[in-house]
Amino acid sequence: MDGTVVDRLVEANERYAAAFTDPGMDARPVLEVAVVACMDARIDLHAALGLELGDCHTVRNAGGVVTDDTIRSLAISQRALGTRSVVLIHHTGCGLQSLTEEFRHELEREVGQRPTWAVEGFTDVDQDVRQSLRKVRTSPFLPHTGGVRGFVFDVATGLLREITA
Repeated sequence: MDGTVVDRLVEANERYAAAFTDPGMDARPVLEVAVVACMDARIDLHAALGLELGDCHTVRNAGGVVTDDTIRSLAISQRALGTRSVVLIHHTGCGLQSLTEEFRHELEREVGQRPTWAVEGFTDVDQDVRQSLRKVRTSPFLPHTGGVRGFVFDVATGLLREITA
């Protein structure tokens, strides 16, 4: 196939849309759960968690870290769209384990502007899950924090390991 990767994606969407039928659901997740996870391409969240279309809200970012924007998404998910549980998933071999705030300084030197965001790098994945659990559980914007659980996904085995605070 000629063309760019984006062209390939658009062509795949055309094939998808040709067979698509409206599932007739709204934006409220059936299982009333939001999953926050790393954007790592090795993690197929729906398959790993046995989820179907419409089951959950998914928030993905580098490291699966809980940032202000993650809290924003969770607040909308809970307050406007009915979720009650939050699952946090970090993983083994995460690229953020080798990045530091020096990355921001390198970007600033390269482009002449300091990023407004933190890298949120870490060395201990279990500790970072604990920190993320604390951020979600203590956020004043999230009314449903009793059902918050954190895990580390092993990219070699596909298994989740629960982290307790």
